[in-house]
Amino acid sequence: METVKIGDVDLCYEVFGEKNTQSIVLISGLGSQMIRWDIHFCNLLVEKGFKVICFDNRDSGSTVFNTKKEIPSDKGIEEVFAALSKEGIPYSLMDMANDVIGLLNHLKIEKAHIAGRSMGGIIAQLLGSYYPERVLSLTIIMSTSLNPALPKPDPEIMAMMTQPAADPSVDREGYFRAKIHFAEKISGSGYVFDLNQETTLLEEELTRSRTKNGIIRQLLAMGSFQYTPDMLKKITAPALIIHGTDDLIFHADCGKDIADSVSGSELMIMEGMGHSIPRELNDFISDKIYDLVK
Repeated sequence: METVKIGDVDLCYEVFGEKNTQSIVLISGLGSQMIRWDIHFCNLLVEKGFKVICFDNRDSGSTVFNTKKEIPSDKGIEEVFAALSKEGIPYSLMDMANDVIGLLNHLKIEKAHIAGRSMGGIIAQLLGSYYPERVLSLTIIMSTSLNPALPKPDPEIMAMMTQPAADPSVDREGYFRAKIHFAEKISGSGYVFDLNQETTLLEEELTRSRTKNGIIRQLLAMGSFQYTPDMLKKITAPALIIHGTDDLIFHADCGKDIADSVSGSELMIMEGMGHSIPRELNDFISDKIYDLVK
């Protein structure tokens, strides 16, 4: 893993299959780190001829957003939101999209395929709309256009996402218990929840994390996003939209909305898939990405 300074961000990234000539950038979701892209999935893409570029979004993992304004950990999320919103949001989703362009510039990559999951899928849409000359294809997984007319996330899941997390340095057991419970709730009914895999990822994320409560700034970036259907209509790159029937965060209608708005896109609705990518789908999704671009 390496780090590059892009504006006010020290961005951590990793490249697999450096000798391959066709590049694909994998963009992670809200509060999640690049290690959520399964290494087996990355290797499958490498075998198909892709140079795979993973990175931690600003305020997640080992990427640091350099700001002197710390987020208080002793206040409720609504109170923090109100305080930060008064001062203006620290950054937008467009700033996060520009981080991707900065990384491509650093790596001297003129054009790349883009795959984004959840919030990363929204960032992928921005890239496809505002930087069409840099985007060869889009794969948008379990994401949304943030169209306000779409179904809202499950209320119980939203409550779990926004409640203050236990401090793992004080209550490690409580921290893991809540995180695992949430991961199981959003995993969908069609695939067996892998407790060992999730526990290993959580432990690695704790080790890699450089920012405390950065997810709140990411939430503010999403909350301030101004939806416009014209943005999606500007996308000309070949697009694949993958969504699960059991997604409790972004209803399957969110994926359908993207597909209806992006001309010529392909929609795959996966029965029993929730708001995560089960390891059993790695081969299928990597094959679909290859079919999209070959």
